[in-house]
Amino acid sequence: MSTIIQLLPDHVANQIAAGEVVQRPASVVKELLENAVDAKATDIKLIIKDAGKALIQVIDNGVGMSNTDARLCFERHATSKIRQAEDLFSLHTKGFRGEALASIAAIAHVEMKTKQAEEELGNHIVIEGSKFISHEPIVSPKGTSFSVKNLFYNIPARRNFLKSETIELRHIIDEFQRVALAHPTINFTMYQNGSENFNLPNSNFRQRIVNIFSSKTNEKLVPIQEETEIVVVKGFVGKPEFAKKNRSEQFFFVNDRYIKSGYLHHAVMNAYEGLLKDGAQPSYFIYLDVPPNTIDINIHPTKTEIKFDDEHALYAILRSTIKHSLGQFNVVPTIDFDRDPNLDTPYNYLNKNAETPVVQVDQTYNPFLADTRGIDEQSDTKPDKLFLGTSYKKSEIQNNWESLYVGLKQDTNQIDAATFENEEVTASLFDQKEEEQVVKHTYQIQKKYIVSPIKSGMVIIDQQRAHQRILYEQFLTSMTVRQASSQQLLFPLQLHFSNNEIVLIKELQESLENTGFIFDTILGDKITILGLPVSISESQVAKIIEALLHDLEEGIPNSSFSQNDTIAKSMAKSLAIKTGTYLTETEQVNIVNNLFACKETTVSPFQKPTFITISGEDLDKKFTL
Repeated sequence: MSTIIQLLPDHVANQIAAGEVVQRPASVVKELLENAVDAKATDIKLIIKDAGKALIQVIDNGVGMSNTDARLCFERHATSKIRQAEDLFSLHTKGFRGEALASIAAIAHVEMKTKQAEEELGNHIVIEGSKFISHEPIVSPKGTSFSVKNLFYNIPARRNFLKSETIELRHIIDEFQRVALAHPTINFTMYQNGSENFNLPNSNFRQRIVNIFSSKTNEKLVPIQEETEIVVVKGFVGKPEFAKKNRSEQFFFVNDRYIKSGYLHHAVMNAYEGLLKDGAQPSYFIYLDVPPNTIDINIHPTKTEIKFDDEHALYAILRSTIKHSLGQFNVVPTIDFDRDPNLDTPYNYLNKNAETPVVQVDQTYNPFLADTRGIDEQSDTKPDKLFLGTSYKKSEIQNNWESLYVGLKQDTNQIDAATFENEEVTASLFDQKEEEQVVKHTYQIQKKYIVSPIKSGMVIIDQQRAHQRILYEQFLTSMTVRQASSQQLLFPLQLHFSNNEIVLIKELQESLENTGFIFDTILGDKITILGLPVSISESQVAKIIEALLHDLEEGIPNSSFSQNDTIAKSMAKSLAIKTGTYLTETEQVNIVNNLFACKETTVSPFQKPTFITISGEDLDKKFTL
């Protein structure tokens, strides 16, 4: 009888293991960077070409490997981290399974150069698809250089599943940032297609955060610090007013290892309760030091999830630590909500008695008698005496009463409109073109709906969705025709973004310029804007770009039309009038007319209805007994 179960060849087993270890180029970056950290390197360089599809190279100045170790590291389950099962619960390093290098070598062309400090020559190994091509001595500096070329060259299906270069590069940058944030004392450098993306010198936690994200990040951070028997908590959280819509600046590190934990994230959000707007996400960079024997890091293939022995205590400690720091740095309001610090007594007057003011009144003053005092007599009056009022002759008052109305004779119909201010309406949304309006009368209900009569009954319009449709078609037309009008800024506007966001903005620059933006420079973490679309104010720019980056978090569409469509939708959503906004009748009429002038009037850009109609028959039915 023939056997059914057979042992897999090593190269097939390695390719199967690669499915767990290597999901995309960022997975290779993560494994190689962590190996460099475990090798006690103080300087690590990451070189990327074509978002990792063509080349991923990591160069470190670590301890290097001997001749035997250099060959053995590519074998499955070969590791220097553990010797027995108990070692799994006392790990102080990154990788430990011993499958990473074997899996990478099975699906790529790998070249490794390594040398130990005490050796004269190093080792040069070339592997293609788990097959050793060469192993030769070489002259090389101390440390290891690991190059991975043509990733997934022998698995075309896996290569076809890779996303665009922009998305894959963003995943690589994410992994690079996670390792760099966990080890601020190591110098990290990253190059993409020959240009330098990051240059992170040896620093402390706060400086490393600022160097990665932007110089403006420093003013957003609030330090946290707590030490208990269970855990040592340190790091930084963001101030509530700088919260974003995305979770791009949220990091947990346990024993210098990046992790994801929805449970701990809930503890952070609980600490911010009442301080954030709906949908806002705070920034946090939290480092947790726990005893290695109280955690299990072997529950997930990528080691980004950890099981804690006492999660409830950790939850409570983290929550109270963040709450304490936010209160200590006056981020949350004090208990006395009505207290005004401007009314506090200055230190110079704390122990000083108050002086009672003295007021002297002229008891001889009579408003019905003439003022008989002369100029000389008044000049002799003591300066400390206060006279309340001046007397006039009764006949003088009667004869000169007409002088009270001098200068008041004018047309009462000519009233300065600036003296009357509407408390709710501060500006007009649209140009007033009364003669071109089709609709003459509208009504606003609950500051949300616009009601307009029609021949068959009435139409009820959702003002926010209608305005989204209007703006969406305007922006889409501007980007298609490329004739958008711009307003020049008196002073250039400078905005700061993280490196990930700068990469996306560069990709979107041409499309944004077609909407009316005028960019001067994009250098480092700073962009300079010289002009804006006519419908956008200077104060709205940062929020609009942040919302756009959030909408493109999953990547920029490849086709130009899809990219323009996404940008138009995002900007229309950000700029459209919101529910609860009071509109004048002129603004209501403009929305109605502009909506029905659109190519598609029935739905918003997000496929939600913009209006409904109620016929006269429907109204009659409501009154039928």
